[in-house]
Amino acid sequence: MRICVYCASSSKIDNAYFEATIKLADELAKRDITLVYGGGSAGLMGCLADNLLKNNGKAIGILPRFMDKVEWGHKGLTQLTLVKDMHERKKLLIKDVDAVVALPGGCGTLEELMEVITLKRLGKFTKPIIILNTNGFYDHLKLLLEKMIHEHFMRTEHGEIWQFVNLPEEIVPAIENAPDWDSTAIKFAAV
Repeated sequence: MRICVYCASSSKIDNAYFEATIKLADELAKRDITLVYGGGSAGLMGCLADNLLKNNGKAIGILPRFMDKVEWGHKGLTQLTLVKDMHERKKLLIKDVDAVVALPGGCGTLEELMEVITLKRLGKFTKPIIILNTNGFYDHLKLLLEKMIHEHFMRTEHGEIWQFVNLPEEIVPAIENAPDWDSTAIKFAAV
């Protein structure tokens, strides 16, 4: 199994986010799940890769060349693919993965998450999307998504595009129990 994880590059965040990330790394290693992520060495990105690799797991990074030039890339990954730009990075991050997981993060994490939600709504991405809501980090996003559905910017069915979980240990079971989704979603993408 291959899972794409979006997460923070900031190292100045609360330790609770690092603790949850370490637990996720342990879960991935224990289940022999390959990580596909943004290739960074700092923040939750570095924490996830470091702890997965420490437990003999596999970590594949996708990093734009301009970020590698300023030495943001992780140097010890199983594989690091350098790409032209952010658009190519996002495309490769979700290629051939079995699920996407969003940990807490900043605007880059949010942008990646919203793009993959949009792609799933259009039937262009069909795998589970799991949002780890450590310390209620994504409570407001959850309310906003619910408001979008309630106020008819999205359909009720679109609420099955994503699943929120509170603990890292709930991520893999959420992936395994996610509602089926396929490319016919385009038929009900419009409201």
